Amino acid sequence: QVQLVESGGGLVQAGGSLRLSCAASGTIFSINTMGWYRQAPGKQRELVAAITSGGSTNYADSVKGRFTISRDSAKNTVYLQMNSLKPEDTAVYYCKAEGITRGSYYMNDSWGQGTQVTVSS
Repeated sequence: QVQLVESGGGLVQAGGSLRLSCAASGTIFSINTMGWYRQAPGKQRELVAAITSGGSTNYADSVKGRFTISRDSAKNTVYLQMNSLKPEDTAVYYCKAEGITRGSYYMNDSWGQGTQVTVSS
């Protein structure tokens, strides 16, 4: 299966910035969509941002103008630049790969283990 390795989480003060990264590894494959989700205590997991192989992006309304998702196809890595962080951004952030193909075979979606982002006020 495709493995996702995350990094970049941590503790930051309100107004600060963090950059998350998630690298996909495994046998030869292609990924249509990579994205970031987050889950705060007592809340459902929600989409934060996603990017397709063609570069199309979408963002949750709560992060528009503050977060930027990008993708490095050569390294099969997705990034989430988070600026102007707010306490309500505190959550476990998960990366996800969707539409994974190996030849003509569609692989299952793959999730990372999650990384904690804590924003203090």
